[in-house]
Amino acid sequence: MQKMVEQHFCLRWNNYRTNITAEFETLREGEHFVDVTLACDGRQLKAHKVVLSACSPYFKELLQGNPCSHPIIILKDVAYTHMRSLLEFMYAGEVNISQAHLGSFLHTAEALKIRGLAESSDTERKDGVWYKVSL
Repeated sequence: MQKMVEQHFCLRWNNYRTNITAEFETLREGEHFVDVTLACDGRQLKAHKVVLSACSPYFKELLQGNPCSHPIIILKDVAYTHMRSLLEFMYAGEVNISQAHLGSFLHTAEALKIRGLAESSDTERKDGVWYKVSL
């Protein structure tokens, strides 16, 4: 008796990355399913743990060891405007920053180990300045 070969099909969602990115941004803007609050400069930003963890080993380590269902993370030396822009970068994959704020923005990204913006914490940056930041 011959064994029949089973066929397999590859099903692909066209524009998957675009759709997922847009949906995560919509969820963040509407504050739907948010499960973490970031506090800085006396103001608050809501986000999703899964996005923070995927975009930052700093946040991943911090959140993995936290049993709270909706933790509040106080970022003492982080400017609200920088954190808001970092969230935009994490959710959309890009952000526009003025030249005047670029250095301090990248310094914050480095401190929070934001993937795509930060190198390892003890790495020399292209401008030749060493950054060693602790939060």
